[in-house]
Amino acid sequence: MKSIAVPKSDRRYLVMGNEAFARGALEAGVAVVAGYPGTPSSEIVESLAKVSKERNLYVEWSTNEKVAMEVAAAGSFAKLRSLCVLKQNGVNVASDFFLHLAGSGTRGGMVVLTCEDPGALSSANEGDSRHFSSMLEIPLLEPGNFQEAKDITTWGFELSEALKTPVMIRSVTRLSHASGNITFGDLPAIDHKAEFKHDGLRLDPDTGPVISMPVNYKHSLQQQKIQKAIEMFETSPFNTYSGPENPELMIITSSVCNLYSKEAIKALGLQDRVGILKLGTTWPLPPKLIEKHLRMTDRVLIVEEVLPFIEEDVKILAFELAEQIGIKKIHGKRDGHIPTTGEINPDIVIGALCGIMKMDYIGLTPEYTEKANAHVSLGSPARETTFCAGCPHRASFWHISQALKMDAKEGFVCGDIGCYSMAALPTGFNTLKTIHAMGSGTGVASGFGKLGQFGMDQPVFAVCGDSTFYHAVLPGLVNAVHHKSNITLVVLDNGGTAMTGFQPHPGTEKDARGGEAQQLNIESICKSIGATVRVVDPFDFEETQKTIFELIQMKGGVKVLVMRQICALSPEKKATRWFDMKVDESKCIGEDCGCNRFCTRIFRCPGLVWDWENKVSRIDDAICVGCGVCTAVCPVGAIESKEVT
Repeated sequence: MKSIAVPKSDRRYLVMGNEAFARGALEAGVAVVAGYPGTPSSEIVESLAKVSKERNLYVEWSTNEKVAMEVAAAGSFAKLRSLCVLKQNGVNVASDFFLHLAGSGTRGGMVVLTCEDPGALSSANEGDSRHFSSMLEIPLLEPGNFQEAKDITTWGFELSEALKTPVMIRSVTRLSHASGNITFGDLPAIDHKAEFKHDGLRLDPDTGPVISMPVNYKHSLQQQKIQKAIEMFETSPFNTYSGPENPELMIITSSVCNLYSKEAIKALGLQDRVGILKLGTTWPLPPKLIEKHLRMTDRVLIVEEVLPFIEEDVKILAFELAEQIGIKKIHGKRDGHIPTTGEINPDIVIGALCGIMKMDYIGLTPEYTEKANAHVSLGSPARETTFCAGCPHRASFWHISQALKMDAKEGFVCGDIGCYSMAALPTGFNTLKTIHAMGSGTGVASGFGKLGQFGMDQPVFAVCGDSTFYHAVLPGLVNAVHHKSNITLVVLDNGGTAMTGFQPHPGTEKDARGGEAQQLNIESICKSIGATVRVVDPFDFEETQKTIFELIQMKGGVKVLVMRQICALSPEKKATRWFDMKVDESKCIGEDCGCNRFCTRIFRCPGLVWDWENKVSRIDDAICVGCGVCTAVCPVGAIESKEVT
């Protein structure tokens, strides 16, 4: 939809799940929004940024998730409703402050909305951050459909203010990035007024200092808040049951698994035998509600994504209630009916139900399968994970990998999270040898760079993106400079947070709302802390390779190489070409000795294709972006470029 700020009407709107979350925040009267880009959460902040002037919101893409939570907390402390948006990895980054925030409490309603990625579709892990809610002792909410995504967000702010604690809402990829029809509620009048009161009594939650001390008192207060949350959760409208009064089996589920469970029951025709208890309040569980529904059946199946979070809590309650309700057979992840990794889908739930209910199920009839095999192609062409055509990272890793090979001292590169993580694959010439959290490449390299006293003399490189540089690299870089670690940090500066949609960061001139922002210069920062700095364009082969060799030869201390070239898909670059490319077939030697399809087999840019019939390489004009890099790669000079005028 064009805007999430339209007035309430009787019509229904088709919205992305993330737009539903954003609309729910608007209906709650949110005033301060902060986050860090991370799929699948980014559209929430982007949707709110688009209406920030219209609705008088402060919206920012923060330097990292910890800072985003601190910015949002400041809004709450000033009695404004605030929203912090992140993905599962971001909860880890913010957890240091998050622990203190749970202890200090909040004032204005504050929601922490984490969008998670079961199956790691666009992540380096599928971490399940629900456990933070129980560790920090704060309420956890999980909407079970698109309408609830909006409604539960609005209620989350009210719950936060009632308890004076942050409230965590969890989404997953298939809810955040799918779309559904919802109805909108009223938008409140725009009347945000910030005031931070701090001169009251130390223990006054409204006027005193906002601190997590004295710990014994504040921790006890947290647990009192959780007891109050339990009382509210017992009658929450976001906990619903559907099915027979005395089901043979009850599914207890939450989030998008609610939709999968409904589909599975319908597919098997089990509507009269299996019930669904859908939980919207997943921590702490409301014990009376759980007891009521456990009394209805002797067998339970817990359907949830990733770890057995609800399953373990239900089992604890069932054990405590065994004397009153009897022994229950609880199926789920621990007995193997539901997997503990990856996404759930209706087929997985169908398989679990068939196993428990002793049923057979054939999704496709043999006749249909035979007809499909005869008339429909059962596979698409194999496509490897690869950098985009014209991606500067391909050129950058080509230079690094070739330099380390020619140096012949078994040098290696430590990496982290971003588009450039693919450099662990053939598209990046298998260059990265470690990948962990954002910024960890630099920290790990800092450690490697101090192992000379134990005989290590291998060149040590680290790589990071420009957004990652500000997010998490700086502490590791400071550590490396301070300890004179012998490393080279390569900053792949492509002009924005490219992996998640080119959101701005401190190195850009615009903020989340499109306003002017102070641009921070990477090389100036590195020089100011004492690193040796060079800046190159990775598309300039001669200068880049010369510079890398120069840095390898430097002994001792930190070197920083900024490889600066705009992303081929960035709004500034997209649909523009620098060169018209072609292959001179008379020069191309293809599979013969001295080449052996070097450009398509080794360099592997998608804009280069091998013509199997004529045994020559060709340029795919539909994919090639005209960067001109491949002209320097061809060993016989068969790839030619003509500058676009």
